[in-house]
Amino acid sequence: MTPQIQFDRFSAERENMVQTQLVARGIRDQRVLSAMGRVPRHEFVSERYREQAYGDHPIPIAEGQTVSQPYIVALMLEVLKLEPSAKVLEVGTGSGYMTALLAELAAQVYSVERHARLARQAEDTLARLGYHNVTVLVGDGTQGLPDFAPYDGIVVSAAASQIPAALIDQLGEDGRMVIPVGPPDAQELQLVIKEGGRPIVHRLDGCRFVPLVAGEEYSST
Repeated sequence: MTPQIQFDRFSAERENMVQTQLVARGIRDQRVLSAMGRVPRHEFVSERYREQAYGDHPIPIAEGQTVSQPYIVALMLEVLKLEPSAKVLEVGTGSGYMTALLAELAAQVYSVERHARLARQAEDTLARLGYHNVTVLVGDGTQGLPDFAPYDGIVVSAAASQIPAALIDQLGEDGRMVIPVGPPDAQELQLVIKEGGRPIVHRLDGCRFVPLVAGEEYSST
């Protein structure tokens, strides 16, 4: 899924972000690099932070949430190893930036967000930018979206104290899930690969995310 995104005044900053923050730190997946060079990150933050959109740091959004640092986003996408035909679950829609990147890399994206306000805003932004292979739902990310399972990939953009069993159950065989795990001051990014019906966990790197919080049953926005 690649909408026709026109040239904008941030194009040079976006390319600089890709080269200095991603390639220079070891991101090699060309599909991920290309997607991050196309998706206009500035469209997913408020006007107040627009000039900082391509900085090497998280950016605050509504409801006490953030848009994650570009390198962490790229790392999470790279380890997922998504095929163009993949069906993906995203836990924590937030601004919709990661959602847009997933929509560039996969055939279908289901995204669940506990804050209805964020879900609506993300849905509007994604539609305006031409992403039509995305379904955004409001609900409890710890429970995933079982109606659409199994998934080839799952990406969780909030930290869990332990990996939710429901998400492991919804991961397809040979599927990959990337999730931050741990308390607020000592999280690590983990890659879960489902092999023979069992989760195999690989530890990747230290990180810091907002906490994954249980919410209500999901519903369409």
